[in-house]
Amino acid sequence: MFKKLFLFALIFLISGCSSNMKTEDFIGQQPRLVLEDYFVGQTKAWGMFHDRFGNLKRQFLVDISGSWDGEMLILDENFVYADGEIDRRIWKITKINNNTYKGTADDVIGEAKGSTFGNALNWTYEMDLKVGGSSYRVKFNDWMYLQPNGVLLNRAEISKWGIQLGVVTLSFQKNNNEVSNSIFLQKQAAE
Repeated sequence: MFKKLFLFALIFLISGCSSNMKTEDFIGQQPRLVLEDYFVGQTKAWGMFHDRFGNLKRQFLVDISGSWDGEMLILDENFVYADGEIDRRIWKITKINNNTYKGTADDVIGEAKGSTFGNALNWTYEMDLKVGGSSYRVKFNDWMYLQPNGVLLNRAEISKWGIQLGVVTLSFQKNNNEVSNSIFLQKQAAE
């Protein structure tokens, strides 16, 4: 009896961690997030990683340089961690239609898939995550939410075998001129 109760509780906890949220839930939310508009130019991000117990494990800064050629968004991300480690990731993101993206990076397995509606983006992918001298294959489930004045909030759940390992939280900020230009372009597109 105890084994059955324990198994039921374990299944309930694991299934209770999944979200039913969909990007379509954000239709009409403003400001509208368009990746190729937001990330063109220079963007800075501040981030941290908490393990599944809520313990802060790492903090970092990211300088991002983005370019858009009309078909592909290239994001050159340069990470600096509080412990002095540095890293770099280059994303190549293709827009499939107004609400769908796919992307690749060297440490991403296969393709990342994303969809956006309103001010939200959901981005999912598998990655070989470096930890010390080892590498672990994990899944990322990123949710990004564009806020007024060019602030983009990001919460990414990291899991392996369906078990959450931790959460990465980021806050992105555009250069002030680019924020003004982005808002101006959104107003023009709406007219």
